[in-house]
Amino acid sequence: MLTEKVVLITGASSGIGALAARKVSERGGVPILAARSEDKLRAAAKAVPGKHGLRLLDVGSAESVEQIVNGIVDEYGRIDILVNNAGYGLFETAEEMALSDYEGIMNVNYMGVVRCTKAVLPYMRRAGSGQILTVASMAGKFATAKSAGYAASKHAVLGFMNSLRQELRGSGIAVSSVNPGPIDTPFFETADPDGTYVKSVGRFLLPPEKVANEMVRSMETRRDEIDLPRYLGLAIRLYGLMPRTADRLAGRFLNLK
Repeated sequence: MLTEKVVLITGASSGIGALAARKVSERGGVPILAARSEDKLRAAAKAVPGKHGLRLLDVGSAESVEQIVNGIVDEYGRIDILVNNAGYGLFETAEEMALSDYEGIMNVNYMGVVRCTKAVLPYMRRAGSGQILTVASMAGKFATAKSAGYAASKHAVLGFMNSLRQELRGSGIAVSSVNPGPIDTPFFETADPDGTYVKSVGRFLLPPEKVANEMVRSMETRRDEIDLPRYLGLAIRLYGLMPRTADRLAGRFLNLK
């Protein structure tokens, strides 16, 4: 159970962030829903059954992150769990994607994680407890065509989390990553506006409910890493043993964007 745990969730205005907030509340926790859109946050909060908070937060701004984190600690006394969930993607070729888009994706997906993590760590250090839970992606382990910008940001996230986990061993602070494949959420409204990719992989899309359940499970077990779906995690490990052969055999299945 997450009884009375204060859980800050970024990107909580829709999708798995909003669902995770509801489930944290159902497990007795106090979710703090954070995102840039006030209207969407208020709509998401209507599904949260218990105590909760709302914060307008731009993870792309260090000033916004520090202000919100300090304000939550002032009001609640602590942040027990940080859920780094905010992020977005664009499916374009490496050659065609604008430099500004690469920079924007890295600023939110990677630097947003760094900013939020660094803001909460001093409080968790003083408490001698806490958890940093980041929603990364299978794309952080296995890149495919037209995902260079997004995959690079998630590779960076996983590198950061893996290093941080080693640094914080013995501190009482857990570092966890949830690595989902494609999820049936509004993420694709930006990443895949014409629906081409969603049509290609529709039967493989993960239900948002399943991913949110695994996020909450990770909060309760403090497990280091969860790959979703698990068979894809196994396939990626096998790919690592023979990448060139796998590229030749599975190339046409990996270029669905």
